[in-house]
Amino acid sequence: MTADHYVPDPEAETTALIDGFFDHLATTLGDSDVMAAMRARHEELTAANRHLIVDEASVHNLRATLALVAAYEILLPRLGRDDAVALVRAAFVEPLGETVREGTRAMLDASPDPFRTMVASAKTREEHAFGAGFTFRHPVDDDDRYFADVHRCFYHEVLVANSASELTPVMCAFDANWIEAIDPAKHGFRFDRPTTIGLGGSHCPFHFTRTDRH
Repeated sequence: MTADHYVPDPEAETTALIDGFFDHLATTLGDSDVMAAMRARHEELTAANRHLIVDEASVHNLRATLALVAAYEILLPRLGRDDAVALVRAAFVEPLGETVREGTRAMLDASPDPFRTMVASAKTREEHAFGAGFTFRHPVDDDDRYFADVHRCFYHEVLVANSASELTPVMCAFDANWIEAIDPAKHGFRFDRPTTIGLGGSHCPFHFTRTDRH
């Protein structure tokens, strides 16, 4: 990411996410047979869920979501629900965490108007990385506030279809990586997301608000 332009590369980003996810699990578990079973199950699930694809972005979002399902299905009988969810969460959130935080922070630090830059990045991701599998509504979009409310979440729909809705908060948790890079005192805006669909909300509010004027 740069301060001027950010264009998502969903295929490359998804591949890095999935590889980091399975590599983290491999290091944690140290069991090649279990990892082979997860990878094989991931391929099976991806093939079985192709009917959920609605556009190019959903091809990649499906792959990422089903990686979690594949791992969870293998881990659940071995670890139980709570420990399986916790391990899946750590493997999904942590591998790219520092990269995402550093990239977001560098983008904002280099921008003459971090709020405007962040909003531009959010809008680009809505179009190219999320796509038609998500429904965004924008009750406010001006020079001081940008509110993007997700009323349909493709991740959640895929997880529900595969009887793993308890993993939706894991997808939500990944966002903490870029959220933590925002410093309101330095960047002049704050981000608020008090709930998500995965946490029982009716929608996911992604709200960006200026805290000072430039």
